[in-house]
Amino acid sequence: MASFNRNVDMGGLESDTEGYCSMLVNPVHSEAVVSLSSVQPGLCLSGSKDKSVILYDYLNKRQEDKWTGHEREITKVCYGSSCLGVFSASRDKTIKMWQRGSSHVVREFIGHDLVVTAIHANSDTTRLCSGSRDNTVKIWDVETAKCLVQSNIPQNLVTDVKWIPNTEQILQTGEDKEVRIFDSRNMDVVYNFIKKQYIQMACDITTDGTYCLTCSNGFTGNGCEASLWDLRNKKLLHEFNGHLEAIESCIFLPNQSLVATASRDCSVKVWNRDTQECITEWCFDGSGPLTSVIAYEDNSILVGTFNQGIQVLEMVNDKLILRSSY
Repeated sequence: MASFNRNVDMGGLESDTEGYCSMLVNPVHSEAVVSLSSVQPGLCLSGSKDKSVILYDYLNKRQEDKWTGHEREITKVCYGSSCLGVFSASRDKTIKMWQRGSSHVVREFIGHDLVVTAIHANSDTTRLCSGSRDNTVKIWDVETAKCLVQSNIPQNLVTDVKWIPNTEQILQTGEDKEVRIFDSRNMDVVYNFIKKQYIQMACDITTDGTYCLTCSNGFTGNGCEASLWDLRNKKLLHEFNGHLEAIESCIFLPNQSLVATASRDCSVKVWNRDTQECITEWCFDGSGPLTSVIAYEDNSILVGTFNQGIQVLEMVNDKLILRSSY
């Protein structure tokens, strides 16, 4: 079902007769890309195991900014649109904030005891939520870099966090297979969804706060599903099955009733949110695990990979087309 296309702009790629990427030329990152964050159409924020964070203009094929300073590899990146701030989490247990146009750290958020695995800023970028393998979820004041409140739940090894739009609540996934909702003001758990069978790897929320999407770890087709949840009625609606290995990232596509998933099986799948039908997919040959996926209103979908940098896809007539890579 792979949507290979022989007549695409391969940009920084060399292609073979199948039309997919066989070798990346001059990638912006020297090691695996582990996290992407949306900024605006044409720009992508990325973090890598090479310890760098890069803002890249993928339409004009131009690096806009690069930040280095973490002692160990990056785990997550996040863009704060209200303050134009860039946040990066790392295995060095810290979170750093950067500004466009400057290579210097603006401020540092210190307090986690183990690798920081999740970060997300609220809508006005006054608060930053972070999660770690130290079992804590913390709320930080962005201006002062002070931890305001935290939760510490045994065995809650955090994988992802997202602010629920227009609320003071936070959605969190973890290795304990739970999907939780916290009140960010006191970090009390206000709801636990039905526990899943596999580790929950990541989450996303619709802009109106109606639905959330989570994705599962798994092996050889067991697990490896994405789950659609009704946030208002607090129930599981249905699952999206078809990946053969763990799903590392899942998102709602902007302004469409579609969701996208990126998996360790080297494929990106796009699904009808309501019917569960997989409408198109793209399989990357030799990419290694896919780690992160973002999408924009212009139908572009960007994917982070272990071995082939960042792949730029586009949805055209319900089909995925490979546009470029960097």
